[in-house]
Amino acid sequence: MLRIEGVEKSYRKGGLFSRERQTVLKNVSFECKPGECLGIIGESGSGKSTLGRLILGIEKPDRGAVLFEGKSVQDRRVRVGKISAVFQDYTSSINPFFTVEEAIMEPLTLQGKVQTGDPSKVDRLLHQVGLSPSYRTKYPHELSGGEAQRVCIARAIAAEPKCILFDEAISSLDGSVQIQVLELLKEFRKIYNMSYLFITHDIQAAAYICDRVVIFRNGQIEETAHIEQLKDVRSEYAQKLLQMIIA
Repeated sequence: MLRIEGVEKSYRKGGLFSRERQTVLKNVSFECKPGECLGIIGESGSGKSTLGRLILGIEKPDRGAVLFEGKSVQDRRVRVGKISAVFQDYTSSINPFFTVEEAIMEPLTLQGKVQTGDPSKVDRLLHQVGLSPSYRTKYPHELSGGEAQRVCIARAIAAEPKCILFDEAISSLDGSVQIQVLELLKEFRKIYNMSYLFITHDIQAAAYICDRVVIFRNGQIEETAHIEQLKDVRSEYAQKLLQMIIA
């Protein structure tokens, strides 16, 4: 469904007029299958968030292609309503002047699927993420971190996309809230049969929710493994990450 083919990305290094460039992604290729939860794992600076921006069409690769159902995600029509995202910084992910209802309905409004809010749909989505209908009229500053991220998840699934990208979506939450959100995401996969791209530095969280992981190091794929085979990873770097679960 989602294919990354020989993707490379670099940025100018050392100022506007510098000719020196820093390579962030090097010949990256992999596939995410329909209904699969694929983990993209790596330490900070490994290139995984840059990859996320390419998948969302926010940036363009220098080489290679990002394809969704065989078409380039650079075409907005390919991704709108089909690929959603939930980011780490939930405080800036929601317009501070929007109510929860307006935030959840925003993607549908932008797609022209609704002219005004649909209270019944909003109530259903709030219920699914564990919030009561009373949250419809609240503003972002009135929400806890966990509540705000639940609203972001409700917004991401509002259009019932085929794929959701989570970029460090639970790393800012407290431990107990992380588990609640992960359980919530597992439940939504069953309900909507969506694919997830779960970008994280937390291999323990990836092991909890993912079917398969792609391990990144210095902008390249170090190793790919099914979750049940994580203990058999071969590279020294992957083994080091795995020790974080055992420790």
